[in-house]
Amino acid sequence: MEIWILVAVIALLLLWAIVIYNQLIALKNEVKNAWKQIDVQLKRRHDLIPNLVTVVKGYMEFERETLEKVTAARARAISTSGLREKVSAENLLSQELSGLFAVIENYPVLKSNENVLQLQEELTSTENRIAFARQLYNDLVANFATRIESFPSNIIASIFRFRKAEYYFIGEIDRSLPVADMSARPK
Repeated sequence: MEIWILVAVIALLLLWAIVIYNQLIALKNEVKNAWKQIDVQLKRRHDLIPNLVTVVKGYMEFERETLEKVTAARARAISTSGLREKVSAENLLSQELSGLFAVIENYPVLKSNENVLQLQEELTSTENRIAFARQLYNDLVANFATRIESFPSNIIASIFRFRKAEYYFIGEIDRSLPVADMSARPK
């Protein structure tokens, strides 16, 4: 009789460990998927930027530096890998795009250009999607971290070496307002 009780306890512990392990794997995969969703939206933004730059280039002869900054920030964002580097590059790109939008506001011809308006709307929509994807990612990272740190799942997490994922953070660049230099306005 005692052997059957011991076998039942061991079976229950094993079953419990399997359930916890599977839950941790599911959360880990949700975090990975959420990051991939951010990546999809970032690629969409990267694809839209050259179109916007091309359309406004002819009108903005005095703003070459602004366009060059956007183009350089896009190139950096595309070429980076690793979460921290990617986040930093994307934050810089967001700042440069905000600066470009601020400059566009001072060009009446651009503000009324249908192509510019459409591209600006697409980029704004994409920025909203990116923000939503970042929020979802950070929520899933928090859930995963809570599960890893909570008893009794922390026992299984430590045995199988589950590590917390990094949050998608905004840097000081995103916290500041873009500054548009309008000293060389067109006539």
